[in-house]
Amino acid sequence: MSQLPRIEIQVETRYLAEQSQPERNHYVFAYRVTITNQGEMPAQLISRHWIITDANGETKEVRGEGVVGEQPVLQPGDSYQYTSGSVLETPVGSMHGSYQMIDAEGRAFDATIPPFRLATATVLH
Repeated sequence: MSQLPRIEIQVETRYLAEQSQPERNHYVFAYRVTITNQGEMPAQLISRHWIITDANGETKEVRGEGVVGEQPVLQPGDSYQYTSGSVLETPVGSMHGSYQMIDAEGRAFDATIPPFRLATATVLH
C-alpha cells in the first residue's frame, strides 16, 4: 500500500482597504492559497473547512465543495493556486482549516491549512 500524498499549503494575505469600512467594523481581506502535491500520487481536492476567528474571539466555520467552484486534481509535483477573501468585524484575525482530499486509490485524507493572520496595515504585531 502506498503512502498518502504529501500536500503543502502556503497562504499570502492582503488587506483590501478600498473595500473595507472600518467605521462600520467591516474589514475585507484577500488571501492567495498555493496547494502543492509533494507526494508521488495524484490527489484531488474535494471540499474545504475553514475556521475564521476575529479579535473579539468570534469564530465562524465555513464548509463547502471545492475551492472557487473547482475540485482540482494535482499530479505529483503540481501546484494549484487560487484567490479568495474573508470579511471580519475587527482589523485583525486568523484563519486555519483543512482541505478534504482523495488520492488515486480512493483514500480520503485531510490536508491541514496552517493558521495564518489577517491584519490591516495599521495593526502592529
